[in-house]
Amino acid sequence: QLVESGGGLVQAGGPLRLSCAVSGLTFSSATVAWFRQAPGKEHEFVGCIRRSGGVTTYADSVKGRFTISRDTAKNTVYLQMNSLKPEDTAVYSCAAGSRIILSSASTISNYDYKGQGTQVTVSS
Repeated sequence: QLVESGGGLVQAGGPLRLSCAVSGLTFSSATVAWFRQAPGKEHEFVGCIRRSGGVTTYADSVKGRFTISRDTAKNTVYLQMNSLKPEDTAVYSCAAGSRIILSSASTISNYDYKGQGTQVTVSS
């Protein structure tokens, strides 16, 4: 089970940190990713932290602004978002999968579990 939290309204240029509480899985067995979906658009891959070594991968649109990390003791994955832009406004969801490879990481249907999402709104 995945439960996101931390969404809200923030001004452009500001930071926000999202959390994804993971239960029933261990980080050694699953890659955890963040996706976002704006109204009327498809899910967009934001980034992921892989089960092996905790290596992170990011979409070009967020590289340098967003950081994914994990706390094994709390079984939680974080998405730190800095320098937010209005175009970052979307519902952000986390997803976990045990069979994710680099070439499949950006497609949400490849993940076994998905959370309900949390709304992030960036005002200009």
